[in-house]
Formats: sequence, C-alpha cells, structure tokens
Amino acid sequence: MQLLPLGFDIESKKVLKKAVEAAQYLAELKGTVRTIPNEAILINTLVLQEAKDSSAIENIITTHDELFKAELFAEQVQSWETKEVMSYATALKHGFKLVQDNGFLSNKFICEIQAILEDNKAGFRKLPGTSIKNTATGEVLHTPPQDYDTIVSLKANLENYMNDHALDDVDPLIKMAIIHYQFESIHPFYDGNGRTGRIINILYLFLNGLLDLPILYLSRYIIQHKPDYYRLLQEVRDTGNWEEWILFMLDSISKTAKGTIELINDIRLLMAEYKLAIRDRLPKIYSKDLLETLFKHPYTKIEHVENDLQVSYLTARTYLDKLAESGFLDKQKIGKSNFYINIGLLNIFLPKKERL
Repeated sequence: MQLLPLGFDIESKKVLKKAVEAAQYLAELKGTVRTIPNEAILINTLVLQEAKDSSAIENIITTHDELFKAELFAEQVQSWETKEVMSYATALKHGFKLVQDNGFLSNKFICEIQAILEDNKAGFRKLPGTSIKNTATGEVLHTPPQDYDTIVSLKANLENYMNDHALDDVDPLIKMAIIHYQFESIHPFYDGNGRTGRIINILYLFLNGLLDLPILYLSRYIIQHKPDYYRLLQEVRDTGNWEEWILFMLDSISKTAKGTIELINDIRLLMAEYKLAIRDRLPKIYSKDLLETLFKHPYTKIEHVENDLQVSYLTARTYLDKLAESGFLDKQKIGKSNFYINIGLLNIFLPKKERL
C-alpha cells in the first residue's frame, strides 16, 4: 500500500468545486447548530441516529423504539443488535471527548474507540488471513496488509497524516476522503473497521474546525448509495480512480449537511411551538429548562426532569403527567416504570411512513 501523502495532485477542478460546495454547507450547518440553545439536544438525538445508520451498513438492524427505550432502561435491553448500536453511540461520544480534550486523533484513541465497539481489546490484527470479499459471490476483492509490523507502520503513517497539517496542503475535506480510504484499506482490526472508520470521519471534521459537534451522520448517505460506496473504494485500489471516490465523499458531506440543517430547523421550530403552547396552557409549570429537557431525547422519564430541574420526584412526575394530559407527551409504561414520548420530536427522526 502507498504511504501518505499521495505524492501527486488530486485536486482537479471538479474536485475543488465540489469541496467548496461541501464547505459552504458545513459552514451553514455550524450556524444552524448555534440556533439550538442546548447542545445536548443535538448530541443525544443525532448521535443515536448516526449509530443506528452506521450499524445498519454492517447489517446490524434495530428500531428507533428499541434504541430510544434502551437509553432509558439499559438493564432491560434484550437484543444484541440494540446493544451493538448503543455501543457505537458510546464509542462516538468517547472519541469526541478524547479529541475535544486533546486536540488530535491518535492510534491509541482509535484503538479505544474500536475496543468500545467490539467490547474487546484485541487491538491491531496480529494473525494473517483477513480479506475483504464480495458477500454475494465470495470473490476476494482486497487483501489488506497481513503482517502486524506492516499494519503498525501504515497506521503510524496515517496518524501523522491526520495530525500534521504540514505534510499535505490539500483541502481538509479532500483529505478526509483520502484518510477514510486509507483506513478502510489497511483494515487494521479483526472487526469494527467500517464503524470505526465512519467515526474517524466525524472526528476529523471536528478537529479541522468544520464541525462544532459530532452531528454530521454520513452513514445514512452511505446506506442509500452502498453499492457505489464499495465500488468506488475498490476502483481506487484497482485503477487509482481517486477523483470519483473523492467526489462521492464530498457529495455525501454536502447532502448530509443539507439534510441535517433541515432537521435542526425542524427541531427548532417544534421547540418554539412547544414553548408558546406550554406557556399558554400550563404557565405554572413552564420553564426554559423543562422545555430543553423535553427535547434532549424523544423519550423522557421522571428522573430526567427531577435531575435537570432540581425538583422532587413527585414534582417531576406531576409536570410530565400534566404535559401528557395536555397532549404534549404520550405516557407509556415499561414494567413498573413510566416514560413519556415527545411524539413531535420522535416523528422528526422517523421516515414518513413510520411516523405516529
């Protein structure tokens, strides 16, 4: 495999034009994010969406209902699929905290992320035999490096490339596409490479100041264009067709940023509607903190309100029951515990055919 930087110019006119477009959408997204008063509202909801979609690429499928309930009642989670998706969300948040605190993305951090995903500390592959195959035909498409020392060397090179901006003056968005290709082709772990690689994308954009929060979930775009994603990855390996691969990744950023802007605007408008309606119909219980708590997660339980508003359990339950009686929330029960669904917020995340 080739070391980075590539050593030749890949910034064609088409690529640069697409990079400018993607950067504009990301700048607009950053501005839109600032219209939401509490960043937890976006992190909690959008990270779960990314976790769900990224896991679905690996055929780990769960429902929104299972996922949202899992955050409330972790001890009652039964399906391994939901547990896997929740592990992804945990790994993404952990990775974000690491790069936020340290200002770089090391191989050590990447191994920590993968360890959370896979619930083991196997680290980089040490045994030969790994190959990437066509799942339909069994044909071997790519044989990544087999020797542990080679993997370590290539990952050290990639770590330097990610963090040393002096190595290559290529546009950061183009660089992200190169990094993603290189990581997936090294395939350093026994398992979890795809999901780890997609987390790296988000963290790299944050490190370069292109995102303020880890909320650009590219996985949905990749699901929608899965054949093209794998075909173009392979074309780089087989023919060196970098341009089409980079254009694909830049397009994923533009389309995803545009969709995320629309989603955040939907959340902001719904919050404004709830604010006016609750103040009008339940003025005695309305507060800014209560409103934000209702939007931190589509599913809320009494303890959330109790902790966020610093009120008694009885007061928190009274607030939520009044909101449910007035139609703002839907009250449901799991075992002996009640939980409350913000149907309007939930519907923003559901496909139209699944909305309540």
